[in-house]
Amino acid sequence: MHILTAAQTRAADQATIQAERITSTDLMERAAMALSEWLLDRLARQAVHIFCGPGNNGGDGLVIARHLHHAGHAVHVWLLPANAYSSDFTANRQRLPADVPCAELDVQRLPPLPAGAVLVDALFGTGLTRVLTDDAATLVHYINQAHLPVVAVDIPSGLFADAPQPADSPVVAARFTVSFELPKLAFLLPQNAQWVGEWHLLPISLDKKFIHNLPVDNYFVEAAFLRGRLPYRGKFSHKGTFGHALLLAGSKGKIGAAVLASRACLHAGVGLLTTRVPAVGYDILQTSAPEAMTLVDPAQDHITELPDLKPYAAVGIGPGLGQDDVSCKVLRQLLQEATVPLVLDADALNLLGTHRDILDLLPPDTLLTPHPKEFERLIGEPARDDYHRLEQFRGFAQQRRCYCVLKGAYTALATPEGVLYFNSTGNPGMATGGSGDVLTGLLLALRADKRLSALDAALLGLYAHGRAGDLAALETGQAGLVAGDIVRFIGPALHELTAPVLGL
Repeated sequence: MHILTAAQTRAADQATIQAERITSTDLMERAAMALSEWLLDRLARQAVHIFCGPGNNGGDGLVIARHLHHAGHAVHVWLLPANAYSSDFTANRQRLPADVPCAELDVQRLPPLPAGAVLVDALFGTGLTRVLTDDAATLVHYINQAHLPVVAVDIPSGLFADAPQPADSPVVAARFTVSFELPKLAFLLPQNAQWVGEWHLLPISLDKKFIHNLPVDNYFVEAAFLRGRLPYRGKFSHKGTFGHALLLAGSKGKIGAAVLASRACLHAGVGLLTTRVPAVGYDILQTSAPEAMTLVDPAQDHITELPDLKPYAAVGIGPGLGQDDVSCKVLRQLLQEATVPLVLDADALNLLGTHRDILDLLPPDTLLTPHPKEFERLIGEPARDDYHRLEQFRGFAQQRRCYCVLKGAYTALATPEGVLYFNSTGNPGMATGGSGDVLTGLLLALRADKRLSALDAALLGLYAHGRAGDLAALETGQAGLVAGDIVRFIGPALHELTAPVLGL
């Protein structure tokens, strides 16, 4: 699913209008009708107060008011005074039934809002290019201080769709943001969560061919985008078909990370798995993951030697590894000698951040999986804001010719070409120790499968990891979710994405 800029969204609207030979007012009616139906499915008999700005976002609000009124809801429309109004706003102001209360606001004497009311923010949309001031800013503060549920039309008023938000700028704090057709980049960034709330998309049949042909470098990944990319397992498949993976993980006190990553790799369908652990982890791993072959390091507490890499189709390193100097030497040697895909996580990333000269040894197409703090250590520079971090992230993958994952809500993948893919699955219950180790094992299994490209393996792994967490949360609840629960649902999550036979 494309993530369009605000300008591209407006262009898609115009392309739809031209292709269907409709008016902009017709398209506004379609969008606002969809949002009205969304509201009607959720409203009880609360009063609805709709705040309309002078542009097309305000026009949407007027259409919504008309439809809610016809459905029997008590609707009050409040207009932000302006010197000029859009033509679509004016057309829908004339269509508003005379018995719908509609008045211009006096920001010096704002009306009291009744307890239990629902507020609809239709003040400003994606065309906003400057910080709200004067009457508009006063009204935004008034809405936020009402402490009533707010539904934002398309985007919370005052929020920029695809640009950094200036500090302390007034933005409506919505409980729900209901947008159309495609998500906006602003919805996916942690700094905007306080304003966006829970967001929903409504289809309004924008011109699909036009959107498909637009040049974009940000995508939102859903199941439909991936379904069929995971190849069907043939009747005569064997262990070699799905690859032999090597996992270098664990140190004294952190063998659990090696266990979780190993079990995830096994449940993700790897043909064979060998896990290299220090001697202290031998009994633990043999008991906890008997399907994995255990390769014991000569040292008791840390991995100190790199085994022969010839048997392996992919290598993962990092979970629970520790940051001992001897383990750093192993990582350096791995980067110098490996000719197969690599997956780097956790302490392997911390070692890269501490010993920055090793970064120059990264083989092309290496897959790194940092969380934001690990990524900051990798590049050695804090981000000014979420937009700056995304540009750092994009640039890092391009510069290092790698695939890089930035973990969190809407986990992102950056490619060597500078394209970003935002994952749609996952939930806050996955913010628990070991979840990242599970992701490493899952990705390692998919990178060992030579039938998959580096991009497909990464996208499938991120989606399946989040989907497994979602399936697990249905059983455990989010608070009760632990990393081992995610492992149990990796198989079902991948099964949903497997290519059907003959496309049937």
